[in-house]
Amino acid sequence: MESSNLSSMAWRNLWRNRRRTLLTLSSIAFGTGLAVLFTGIGDSNWRGMIDLAARMGGGHVTIQHPEYLDTPTLSRTLTDVSALSQLALADPQTERVVPRISGNILLLTAAQNRGAGFIAYDPDQEDTTTLSVLDALVEGELFASADAKGIILGRKLAQNLETRIGRKVVYTLTDKNGEIVQEAVRVTGIIATGSPSIDAGLALLPIDSLRASLGFSADEATQLAVFLSDQRAAHDVATRLSEQLDRKSAVLTWQEVQPDLAGFIAMKVAGAQFMETVIMVLVAAGIFNTIFVSVMERLREFGVMIAIGFTPARLFGLVMFESLWLGLCGLGLAVIVTAWPYHYLYTHGIDISAQIPIENSEVAGVALSTVMRAEIYPENAAIIAGLALLATLLSGLYPAWNAGHVAPVEAIRVA
Repeated sequence: MESSNLSSMAWRNLWRNRRRTLLTLSSIAFGTGLAVLFTGIGDSNWRGMIDLAARMGGGHVTIQHPEYLDTPTLSRTLTDVSALSQLALADPQTERVVPRISGNILLLTAAQNRGAGFIAYDPDQEDTTTLSVLDALVEGELFASADAKGIILGRKLAQNLETRIGRKVVYTLTDKNGEIVQEAVRVTGIIATGSPSIDAGLALLPIDSLRASLGFSADEATQLAVFLSDQRAAHDVATRLSEQLDRKSAVLTWQEVQPDLAGFIAMKVAGAQFMETVIMVLVAAGIFNTIFVSVMERLREFGVMIAIGFTPARLFGLVMFESLWLGLCGLGLAVIVTAWPYHYLYTHGIDISAQIPIENSEVAGVALSTVMRAEIYPENAAIIAGLALLATLLSGLYPAWNAGHVAPVEAIRVA
């Protein structure tokens, strides 16, 4: 008997007990749909956090002095920023490369003093797609040029310093030679990101003005932030760039620059994968039970089929075709039942801000998204579909083997 005939027979057998088949299909659709939604929410959330962290820090890939990560002082700089930028831009995965000077700063006003972190950037090269805090301006204005005068403070930092727009702030730094540098500037802007640590501990400066204060050359910075079209390519891009650079520069992925965030995401992804595995195992157990019961109910039928010339291999194939039909129909039903909730989460999302306390609203300095969305990577969707189909086929192996080893005389007599 040809495989097409086996397939047709398996399809008819599947619907001899409609209720059982529909319940099995529902379990496959439910399990697969949950896996898709969980994975889609995770992909969207973690991608958003990684991109936000890159836009708040050193990019998806960071080029910096080899010792800067362990000792982030302003004496450890890159002195050939333009050449390094061109090298990074030559990689096909790279979209943007921007120079930055970052470090720690002491801010003083007539009333208070506070320590903070700072980022000096070039307004002509950066916007909200590379530096997310620029989108959080609530008072004043952004720098008009790289040699502008002024400072932008986080809202909580400004409150702690008891200062406001137009007032003077003195910042103190240690330059590349270890000398103390002080500059008096006026507050030109206030940002409010919603992240407590950023709003209370970040200052922005124009990069050329800071270079002049520190004695840096026009081609000198502490970091080059490299932004990629897909954050998952960070390791590959870092490897390619490392092979082209000398020992005066180090290329780090966002995971190496922000290990706390990388660890948090890895832990959450592992937890989600464990739950999805449990769901798949439960679904597979249900499928196995359905197919096994179906086979046991038809032992006499299988005995007669073998007696009239049906080979064990064909019986095995028949039951496996039933498993295949269950898997394919279950996946089709999963697409139908998952389409609307996935579309809603993709286009609108669910606002969960009320469920996130302010003290838990960030991880490693990166604000958690208050809108739960779903956007699964296509390859992850394919993996879930493949695993669901594989689980269905594996669940049918033992019942199929059992059907192929029926003893005709005993099966007919027992029945």
